[in-house]
Amino acid sequence: MGLAIGGMQLNNELVIIGAGPAGLSAAKEAAKFGVKVLVLDENDRPGGQLFTQTHKFFGSKEHSAGIRGFQIGNRLLEDIKKSDVEISLNTTVYGIFPDKTVMFSVLNEKIQNLQAKNILIATGGLEKPIMFKGWTLPGIMGAGAAQTMMNVFRVLPGKRALMIGTGNVGLIVSYQLKQAGCEVIGVLDVMPKISGYKVHASKIRRAAIPILVSHTIKEAKGNQSVESAVITKVDNSCREIDSNEFEVECDLICIAAGLQPFNELCWALKMEMEYIGVLGGFVPVHNDNMQTSIKDIFVAGDLAGVEEASTAMEEGKLAGIASAKNLGYLSEKEFNNKKSEIIERLNQLRLGSFGIEREKAKKILLNSCNF
Repeated sequence: MGLAIGGMQLNNELVIIGAGPAGLSAAKEAAKFGVKVLVLDENDRPGGQLFTQTHKFFGSKEHSAGIRGFQIGNRLLEDIKKSDVEISLNTTVYGIFPDKTVMFSVLNEKIQNLQAKNILIATGGLEKPIMFKGWTLPGIMGAGAAQTMMNVFRVLPGKRALMIGTGNVGLIVSYQLKQAGCEVIGVLDVMPKISGYKVHASKIRRAAIPILVSHTIKEAKGNQSVESAVITKVDNSCREIDSNEFEVECDLICIAAGLQPFNELCWALKMEMEYIGVLGGFVPVHNDNMQTSIKDIFVAGDLAGVEEASTAMEEGKLAGIASAKNLGYLSEKEFNNKKSEIIERLNQLRLGSFGIEREKAKKILLNSCNF
């Protein structure tokens, strides 16, 4: 593997934008069959969110059950190092043209272009904000940002934290904050019940962290940074009940309001897009080979619909073999055999109430396909 800062080939068979779980999985899979792969990523290290995840994954052996996210990331990078995949880090992609020309710069220097036969966009997701009075004060950040500070840069983002959101991210990051030495004073959710998995909520309760449903933040207070938060109860219509508000001291407020697909490149390409709330917002319409409405351009991971990291990796593998077939490295029979295996693993990941909703949403996307 080349961890390039420049000097990459300007004509490539498969260019992948994003070196997270989906992008690296696609690169590994496509390279197995001889595809020349180049991965571009704006960060200074590959792996994406895998290296922020210290918790153990669920599922089966095929889904790396019982293994921590950063360990899965290390395994994936070791496999990539044994391949001919090239990775260019600190590389910002500004745009993609319909002829599959990619415009980019390395280390924010000269803008360059390269040509690709196939492109996979695997740019992941963005944290959704919540706006309230004082929401721009220093010390208020996305839960994912706090997780990155702790688990990647080894910086504790605060000493006394309030978490907004009881989805899996909010619950997991609350527990990790506690492990890192931060006092977590509570986890709030505007909805009347916890959004995330019970196993994560149980860990929070065992750690003596209170969970308040039907509550939300009304205001953050502070001079130079956040010093306290005003919390209020809400009714069944999510309207604030002012008579039930109270104030708590904190120097960190984390927002875990979910992710939305990081889809700017798709909009710029004028891809067919569809809004599906369960999948995070506007997602590119794609077929069951992860191919979009623009020929030879694929998507995978949270960009294709926000789910779990395990799902992102499987979708990346599917996009990788679809590109290999597209480029003539796989026969129709070989492709279909490998595709059926991946689809089976994806179906296993989409069991349960959360997964069934996402499976239905994916079928809506497939039904929207006319290509």
